[in-house]
Amino acid sequence: MTHRSTLASVQTLVFLSSALWSIASAAQSATAFDVTEKSILELQSAQSAGQTTSRKLLEAYLARIAAYDQAGPKLNTIVTLNPKALAQADALDQERKTKGPRGPLHGIPILVKDNFETRDMPTSGGTLALATFQPAQDAFQVRRLRDAGAVIVGKTALHELAAGITTNSSLTGSTRNPYDPARTPGGSSGGTAAAVAASFAAAGMGSDTCGSIRIPAANQNLVGLRVTGGLSSRAGIVPLSSTMDVAGPLARSMSDLAIMLDATVGSDPNDKTTATAQLHIPTTYRQSSAASLLKGVRIGVLGLLFGSAPEDGEVNKLVRKALDSLKSQGAELVDVAVPQLVELMVASNVTGHEFKFDLADYLSQHPNAPVKSLGEIIDLGLHHELLDGVLRLRNQPLQRDTDAYKQALGKRRELRDAMLALFDTHRLNAIAYPVLQRKAALVGDAQLGATCPLSSNTGLPALSVPAGLTDDGVPVGMELLGKAFDEPTLMSLGFAWEQLSQLRRAPYSTPPLVNGRAPQPIQIVSVVRSEGDRGASAQVRFTYDVTKNRLDFNSSVSNLEAAEIIALTLHRKVDGKPGPIIAHLLKATQASNVDMITLKAIDRDALGKGNLYVQLFTRQRPLGVASTPLRLNSEPSL
Repeated sequence: MTHRSTLASVQTLVFLSSALWSIASAAQSATAFDVTEKSILELQSAQSAGQTTSRKLLEAYLARIAAYDQAGPKLNTIVTLNPKALAQADALDQERKTKGPRGPLHGIPILVKDNFETRDMPTSGGTLALATFQPAQDAFQVRRLRDAGAVIVGKTALHELAAGITTNSSLTGSTRNPYDPARTPGGSSGGTAAAVAASFAAAGMGSDTCGSIRIPAANQNLVGLRVTGGLSSRAGIVPLSSTMDVAGPLARSMSDLAIMLDATVGSDPNDKTTATAQLHIPTTYRQSSAASLLKGVRIGVLGLLFGSAPEDGEVNKLVRKALDSLKSQGAELVDVAVPQLVELMVASNVTGHEFKFDLADYLSQHPNAPVKSLGEIIDLGLHHELLDGVLRLRNQPLQRDTDAYKQALGKRRELRDAMLALFDTHRLNAIAYPVLQRKAALVGDAQLGATCPLSSNTGLPALSVPAGLTDDGVPVGMELLGKAFDEPTLMSLGFAWEQLSQLRRAPYSTPPLVNGRAPQPIQIVSVVRSEGDRGASAQVRFTYDVTKNRLDFNSSVSNLEAAEIIALTLHRKVDGKPGPIIAHLLKATQASNVDMITLKAIDRDALGKGNLYVQLFTRQRPLGVASTPLRLNSEPSL
C-alpha cells in the first residue's frame, strides 16, 4: 500500500459563474444570434431565414466591442463607432423586406481602417493631429462596400500614419493581439486584424504599403491579400507612398476574403493606376476549396527569406510543416533563389522618398484638415514617441525627384524583372516564404524579420495564410507571392490550403458572450485532505478570468503547522499521468498565500480539459499527500 492510499478524502468544489469557450457558447441566450466566428455567408443565411436582422447583428458586434475592446483583454482596436450605423442597418432590413438583398454583403457589419475616408466619421490616419479631420465623402472602396449593402460599424486603429508594423499611435496608444494581449497585432492595419479576429465585425478593410495587411493577418490567424498595384483604388485613403500603397480586405476565411474583394476591386477615375483594372478581374474570386486542387501546382520556396537566427526557429518549423503538407497533396516544391535579393529589397523601397510629399499633396486637397504637412505634425509634437525617429527621417528630403529616388525606382524594376524571370524559369504558380521570420513582438518592442518588401517593392500580389500557432499560442503566417494580376491563382491556392489545413482558431481572450456580456470569472475551490497528517488539509480558492488568461488564487492550510509544509503545487497532466509543476501555491513553511498566474497556452488548454491538478507535499508525506483536479464543467459538490 502506497502513501497515497492513506487518503481519507479528496474534494473539489467548483462554482461556475460561466465556463470556458464551448461552455460559454452553449450558455448563450437562446434568443440571441451568436456572431462569434460566423462567416459572411452564415450571417447572410441567418438573415434570409429570419433568425436575425442586420440591426441585431450590429448590436451583437457592438456588445462584443463593449465587452472586449476597452474591457477584458482591452484590445484597443476601435477609434470611433459609426453613430448612424443602427439607422443604416434598419434601412437595410426594410430594404430586404421590400426588394430583397443586394448580394452577400447586404446588412453585414464591416470595419474599416481609420485611414479610409468616411463621410459619417472622422478619418484620423492614426495621428492625434487629424483626430477631428472630417472628409466630405467616402473612399472609393468604402463607397463600394456601402453600395453592396454593408454596414460600416466604425473605424479601426492603425500604426500612426500607417508608418510602421506594430500599431502604435499618438491618438489611440497601443493595440493588442487577442491571441496574446502582451504582443503586438502587427501593423499598420493591426486594429482591423485584431478586431476581425475577435469577431467585432464580419470582416474588415486595411491598407498595405509594406506588409500592413499581410503582417496583421499572419499575427491574427487571418487571411489577407495585397493585390497587384492598380487592381483596387486608393482614392480617399491617407497616403504613405503613392508608388507602393494598395488597399484591401482582411478576413477569417477565404470565402469572406473573396466576397470582400468582389465588392471592392475595380477601375476608379480618381486613381489613374486602376485604368486597366477591369481587364484583370474575374466574374468572382470565390472558388472551390478542394485540397485536391493542389495536385501539380508548382510552388517556389524562397529559402533566403526564412530566418537564420535561433529566435526564428518557431516560425521556420511551422512554415516548413505547412509546405510539407502542400507537398503531401501533390504540390511540387522547388527551391529557388535570386542573387543579391536582400540588397535589392532594401534598395527598391521608395517610401522615404515619397511619404512627406504625398501626405502634403493629400492634405492640400482638404481645406478643413487641421494640419498641412508632416513637418507641422512633428513641430507640434502630435506624434507618438515610438515614431519620432522614423518620422523625422522621412521629413528630411527637400524634394521628391532626386537621383536617389530615381535609383530606387530603377531597383524596383530590377527586382520585379528578377522575380518574374524566376516564375518563368521554374514554371511557378506561386513563391512561398514566411510573412514574418519571427513571431509577433511584445507591445513596445520593435518587430524584426519582415519579408514584406518582396511584394511591395515589385507590385506583385501576395496572399497571407495561416501556417499554425506556436507552442505559446501565437499565430504564424505563410506568404504566397504571385504574378501580376494573378490573384485568382493565389485565391485558388488559399482556398485549397484552407480546406487542407483548417488552421483557423478563435482567440481565447474574446469568447462568445453570455447573455450579451463577457463570461464572468470562474470560481473554483479545491480542497485536499489526509487523515495521515492529523486531518491536515489545504484549500485553494481560484478565480479564472478567461478574457485576461489570469488565474488568481488564495491558498491556506488547516490542522498543519507551517513548518510541516514542503509545498502546495499546481501541476499539468501529461497523457493522463502526473506531470510537471507549473506554479507554487504555497512554498516551504508558508501557511497562506495570495497571488496570480498568467497561464501559458498549453496550461490554458489543460485547464479547459481538466488536466490541471493541485498537489500537497508535507514532511510526513514528502512525495505527495493527494492530487485534486481542477474541473470547470462539474456541478458544485461537497
